[in-house]
Amino acid sequence: MTEKQIVKKVIIIIIGSIIAAYGLTFAMYAGFGGPTLGVFWMGLSNVTGLGVGIISFIVAFFMMVFSFFYDRKQINFGTLIYQIVYSYFIDVFSTMHVYSKNMIINFLLMCLGILIYSIGTGIYASTNWGRGAYDAVNFAIADRNNLKIGIVRIVLDIIMIILGAILGGKWGLCSIMTMLMSGPMIQMSLKKVNEIKNKYGIEY
Repeated sequence: MTEKQIVKKVIIIIIGSIIAAYGLTFAMYAGFGGPTLGVFWMGLSNVTGLGVGIISFIVAFFMMVFSFFYDRKQINFGTLIYQIVYSYFIDVFSTMHVYSKNMIINFLLMCLGILIYSIGTGIYASTNWGRGAYDAVNFAIADRNNLKIGIVRIVLDIIMIILGAILGGKWGLCSIMTMLMSGPMIQMSLKKVNEIKNKYGIEY
């Protein structure tokens, strides 16, 4: 890999991470509970008093350690870059969003947030330079145990929601919609980004 390719990958990862963080926080604070992993973050934040962004990085750190020792091919430099930028901007965006008093409008904003998150994740994933910490855990468990990734994802999502709810995290419609929609939407986003790369001969 050339120095130019490395710089391109880092830039793409940063852009995707910021977009994903913006979308996730947009959905998280719309009033319909948090996304799957977000419920766990909010629960830990409620117990510890730490910011959601800091909590997200701490959780990601332990997930990266698990994935590294369980199936280290899931982890690369992009994983660390993504988590640092993503967690930082989770805190930055947490207090910036403005919502209406109309639940229908807020519901649409939540859906928009999930879409933006999926686009950002697809952009980041297009670098093929390591998975995000949570994705790495999912794929590590699936690959090492010959399980379907979709099943593993749903089971872990449910566990995150239950643990988060026990700790005081808010769950609701957003949690369910993220669990059902984010996977397919990320795949569609990644496919579209790769199509654009191939069409215009973009390499990174």
